[in-house]
Amino acid sequence: MMQNAQVFGLFPVPLMHVEQLLPVALVEELVTHFAPVAHNANAKSAGLSHTQLFSPESHALASAAAGLIEPRLAEFGELLFGERLPWSIKEMWANVLQHGGQQAMHNHANCFISGVLYLTPSHASANTVFMKGPGGRDFAFSNNHRGSAMGPFNADKWIAPDAAPGDLLLFPSYLLHEVPANQGGQRISLAFNAIPSRLDSWGYSIGFSPGQEQHK
Repeated sequence: MMQNAQVFGLFPVPLMHVEQLLPVALVEELVTHFAPVAHNANAKSAGLSHTQLFSPESHALASAAAGLIEPRLAEFGELLFGERLPWSIKEMWANVLQHGGQQAMHNHANCFISGVLYLTPSHASANTVFMKGPGGRDFAFSNNHRGSAMGPFNADKWIAPDAAPGDLLLFPSYLLHEVPANQGGQRISLAFNAIPSRLDSWGYSIGFSPGQEQHK
């Protein structure tokens, strides 16, 4: 007699891809305004530059983008914390990735949800890559070869889907991620970090608010 077997994916990590969140006109205005002021050189890649951090309230275009993002933050945050909370974007910055440029592996501190708004077409070589954290309780052995198949339970990396201008990608801020060497044309994106209004653990509540220095 054949017995039924079930496989459960324990403690999955959510990631949200929203297609064409921003209208074309707003995307074009964001590119026109922020791309020319991305003067901060990346410490590890000569082909990558950034703007200064800024708050959404500091610019009408950024505020318009934030207004479209925030309902999605509430939706995604409900997956993380089990409650639909008010969310706010604490900081934003634009990234300009040239041909050959890349973004080294990193994660984001002092926030809970991070995101990327794609403002130009992105070559498949420069799709955002997410990685398992080092260490943990995984086995020390691996079985990676041409005949082995990678799936959600044994893969070390996951490549985000192709993104078009106006697309949004949301992920937990602790996730390690990188952008491999860009083999295509200029890739411009708007990144941000977000926080909820508060978290409550059985009566012990802690509140969050954007730092005052972001509003100067």
